[in-house]
Amino acid sequence: MPYGPIPSTAAPSRVPASRRPPGAARPLPGLRRRAARALRHALPALLAYAAVRGLGLLVFVPWAHSERRSVRHLLMASWDCDWYLRIASQGYTQTLGSAYDANNLAFFPLYPLLIRAGDTLVPGLPRGAAGLGVSLLCSFLAAWGIFAVGDRLYGRRTGVVLAFLWGSLPVALVQWMGYTESLFTALTAWSLYALLTGRWLWAGSLAALAGLTRPTGVALAAAVCVTALLTLRRGLSARPLLGALLAPLGWLSYVAWVGLRLGRWDGYFAVQKLWHNKWDGGVETVRRMQALFMTERPALFYAMVTAVLLGAVVLYALGVADRQPLPLLVFTGLLLLIVAGSSGVYFPRARFLLPGFPLLLPLAAALARARTPVAVTLLTAAAFASAVCGGHMLLGWHGPP
Repeated sequence: MPYGPIPSTAAPSRVPASRRPPGAARPLPGLRRRAARALRHALPALLAYAAVRGLGLLVFVPWAHSERRSVRHLLMASWDCDWYLRIASQGYTQTLGSAYDANNLAFFPLYPLLIRAGDTLVPGLPRGAAGLGVSLLCSFLAAWGIFAVGDRLYGRRTGVVLAFLWGSLPVALVQWMGYTESLFTALTAWSLYALLTGRWLWAGSLAALAGLTRPTGVALAAAVCVTALLTLRRGLSARPLLGALLAPLGWLSYVAWVGLRLGRWDGYFAVQKLWHNKWDGGVETVRRMQALFMTERPALFYAMVTAVLLGAVVLYALGVADRQPLPLLVFTGLLLLIVAGSSGVYFPRARFLLPGFPLLLPLAAALARARTPVAVTLLTAAAFASAVCGGHMLLGWHGPP
């Protein structure tokens, strides 16, 4: 599908203020009017997303209560949530140290900054409430952006299904926890949409913010830069060039700041080594898969993570065969390479792939074309499976998601 800005519709003629009836409401400015129209267009997707995640909570909350586990703690202050909360309140460490899995410089700064802003604007909130609020808001912004990409490429029905599928992933409960996945996915979705519609400055700016959110922001920056460079081959233009220059600034700025803070150029990568993260081309990933199914009895959560990884590879191949737009293929391809090619811990890799929503486009397009009873049956099954998997992730699996 060719790229390019979405054609703007002609603005309706305005009635002069002198002829407006007394008490009549002033017309909305153009930007607000377009946003309201876009929101109405996306409303089915947002309602579908809310429904599937609401079902997840309906399963999770009584399950947690039956096991006498605190829902508030699990969603707002457990595992990585606690790391971000402590960064928001205490800041970053100033030394590298030698302890494994202990240096908070591995966590990127945008999300804790938003938590701190929320706690400042609304004092007296329970611990973790601001972070959960950010994630909730960003999850709907992400669902909206995901819908916008699907709608742009395949039509409204596919966009709705795509947002629903993103909310039905096995680890989708993380989207409503104090984690960065919802924020990162929202920035990614709207940056990719901006690329598809020729909005280069928006694409680059959002990619820069994504680079301040998660290490995999480098994949989104690469998608913006590659697309811009190919566009520049057809003729020099300021906007694609500016977008390409903006996109990697967030990731590069944080990596450089960590290096300056620790007094060594490779400071960030030294921190990652203390978290067992380094590039090995997928050797450790393959070893873990072999161990899980050939020499060990795999835990259910490990088996689920493995199924997600293998399924993502298949879906990427389908996306390539379907000739998806280049920005989507570059982003999801690099995301897969980073996640599968790292030697880090195995169990969070399904969560790391949550922002890779373009991988779901082949499924969404197929379900959108299917007969309604078939599509409804399969989507309902996916929603219930996600609810059960999410509950198991936090209650049955005794480790981080």
